[in-house]
Amino acid sequence: MEVVPLPDVAERLGQPVTRVHQLIRDGHLLALRRNGVLGVPTAFLVDTEVVKGLAGTITLLRDNGYQEDEILRWLFTPDDSLPGTPIDALRGDRGREVKRRAQAMGF
Repeated sequence: MEVVPLPDVAERLGQPVTRVHQLIRDGHLLALRRNGVLGVPTAFLVDTEVVKGLAGTITLLRDNGYQEDEILRWLFTPDDSLPGTPIDALRGDRGREVKRRAQAMGF
């Protein structure tokens, strides 16, 4: 998984880096450290926006007790019923399908 440093994320979104930090704190984005640098997976961004439905999916999974590393793993793990990965499905505007699977994981 390719990761973009936060200053680059801010530039792509046309926002100050403090806004990116806020998006992470608010749970709209997930970040991880690579070689000591905090970044966001490139798959979470489409052009100048965060992938539609990502924030809601993250919230849903957190509400079901999943931790950040588990959410990241789930988003990037192939799912034959989608097909592809949940993040690919979100990027393909199939958010309802992804949220249904995330809800089912909570039961």
